[in-house]
Amino acid sequence: MIFWNNLPVFSIAIPMFTGALMVYLKDKRRHFNKALGILSALAQLVVAILLMIGVTGQLEYVSWFNNIAVYLLGDWEAPYGIVLVADRLTALMLLLTAGLGLTCLIYSSSLWDRAGVHFYPLFQFIMMGLNGAFLTGDLFNLFVFFEIFLAASYGLLLHGSGVSRVGSGFHYIVVNLLGSFLMLIGISMIYSVTGTLNLAEIGMKAGNLSASERILFETACAFLATAFLIKAAAWPLSFWLINAYASAVAPVAAMFSIMTKVGIYALLRVGSLLLPTGAPAGFGGEWMFYMGLGTLFYGTMGLLAEKNLGRMISYFIVISSGTLLTALGMPGVTLTGPSLYYLVSSVLALGVAFLLVEIIRRTETVQSSVLSISLEAFGLDKDKSSDYSGEVVGVPIPASMAFLGFAFFTCVLIVAGLPPFSGFLAKFTLLSQAINLTEVASSTHNAWMLVGFMLVSGMVTVIVLGRTGTRIFWGSGTLNTPKLTVSEALPITLLLCGCFYITIFVSDVMAYMNNTATSLDEPMEYIEAVFHAKRVPYHLGEQ
Repeated sequence: MIFWNNLPVFSIAIPMFTGALMVYLKDKRRHFNKALGILSALAQLVVAILLMIGVTGQLEYVSWFNNIAVYLLGDWEAPYGIVLVADRLTALMLLLTAGLGLTCLIYSSSLWDRAGVHFYPLFQFIMMGLNGAFLTGDLFNLFVFFEIFLAASYGLLLHGSGVSRVGSGFHYIVVNLLGSFLMLIGISMIYSVTGTLNLAEIGMKAGNLSASERILFETACAFLATAFLIKAAAWPLSFWLINAYASAVAPVAAMFSIMTKVGIYALLRVGSLLLPTGAPAGFGGEWMFYMGLGTLFYGTMGLLAEKNLGRMISYFIVISSGTLLTALGMPGVTLTGPSLYYLVSSVLALGVAFLLVEIIRRTETVQSSVLSISLEAFGLDKDKSSDYSGEVVGVPIPASMAFLGFAFFTCVLIVAGLPPFSGFLAKFTLLSQAINLTEVASSTHNAWMLVGFMLVSGMVTVIVLGRTGTRIFWGSGTLNTPKLTVSEALPITLLLCGCFYITIFVSDVMAYMNNTATSLDEPMEYIEAVFHAKRVPYHLGEQ
C-alpha cells in the first residue's frame, strides 16, 4: 500500500536523479548514459502504466479516493503543502510522454546523441518537466515544471549547431520567455486575489469572490490563458513554432510534438476546475473556439504553401492544436473524449513523421547530417569523440526503402484521417459528435463551422502529403537507398504499433477517454480527493 501511495512521485524522481547522475558522469561515459537513459524511460513507462491501472479502479487493494492518487510532498496536507495529483487525464499524458520519450531515446542512439554534449541529461530533464507539469496540483509548481522542460528544450533545440538552429532557437527562447513572464504575472495576480495557488482550492474559492475581486481574477486568468495558448501554438501566437521544430534534430523534434499538448492540458485542467464558478475567457467557450478555428485555418494555409517536409510536419502540429482548441471550445463534454483520442493519435503519428523526415533526407542527397563545425562549437575534437563520424552507425536492416515507404504511407493515412487507422477513427468520431451538436440551437452554427474546417484541412492534408510522397519516392531520378539501422526502425515501428493498438482496441480506448471527459466535467471529485489526502502517520498507532 505504501508503494502505491508514493507511486506518483516516481515519475518525477526517476528522471530527476537519472539526469543529475548523467551530469556527474559527463559525456565521457556516453554508452553508460545511453543505457541509463533507456532504463529510466522504461521505468517511467512502467510507473505510468501502473498509474493508469490504478485510476481505472482495477486494483482492489488500492484505496485511492475517487480513484485519484494524491501525493503530499513534505507530508503537508493541502492547501498548505505541494500536492501531486494523478487522475485519468494525468495518467494518460504520463503514458504518452514515457512512450514517446523511450522511442526517441532509442532512435537518438544511432547518431544524434553524439552531435553535441549533455544530450541524455537534457532529455531526462525535459521528461521530468513534462511529467511534473502533468502531475502538479498547484499553479506555481506548474510554472516551475514549465521552466524545467523549456530550459532543457533550449539546449536540445540547439543540439547539433547550425545557423538555422541558432536563429530559430533565438526566436523560440524569446517567445517562450515572454509566455513564462505572462504566466508568472497571472499566477501572482491569482494569489493576490484568492490567497492560494492550490488548483483545487482555487476552484473552490473562485465562486465566492466579490465583484471587484472577480474582475481582477478574470484579468489574471487572461494572462494565464495567453501563456498557455503560446505554449499550445495557438494563432496568432504560433509563428515561433514552424522554424524551431523544423530545424531541430529528428528525435528532439519528435519529442517536441507533445510539448504543445502541455498547453492544451493546462487549459483543460484549469478550465475544468473553474467550471462550477464559470470558466473565464480563454479556458473554454466561444473565445477558445474561434482561436482554434484561426489556428486551424493558419496551419492549413501554411501547409498548402509549404514544400519543405520538415516544415510541413511542423504545420501539422499547429493543425492538431487548432483542432483540439476548436473541439474543446464547444459546450459540454461531448467532444472532449474524441479530442483526447485525437490528441494521442496525432502525437504518435507526428512523432513518427519527424523521425521519418531525417531518413527521407538521406534518399535525396548523400551528405553529412551534422555540420563538422558543430564538433568545434561543442569542444569535441577528434580524440574526444572518436566514435562520432557524422554517419549512422549500427547494423543496417534489409529492404530499408520498403520499410520507409510503408511507414510514410501509414503515417500519411493517420495524419490525413483516412481509413482504416486511428486518425480516421478520431476525426470520424469528432465529426459525428459535432453533427449531433447541430441539433442544439445554440451550437448549430459553431458545429457546422467545426465540421467544415476539419473536412477542408483533411482534404488539404491528403493533397499535400500525396504530392510530397509522389515527389520523394517516384518523382526523383536520383533516389538513394538510405542506410537504416535497427535502432532507427524499432522506435518508428513501436510508435506505429501504438497507433495500431488504439485502432484495434478503439472501443476500450474510447471508453477510457469518455470516462476521462466525464471526470473533467465533475471537478468536485478532483477537489475532494486533494483535500481527503492525509499525512502519513509518524507512529503505527497514530490515527
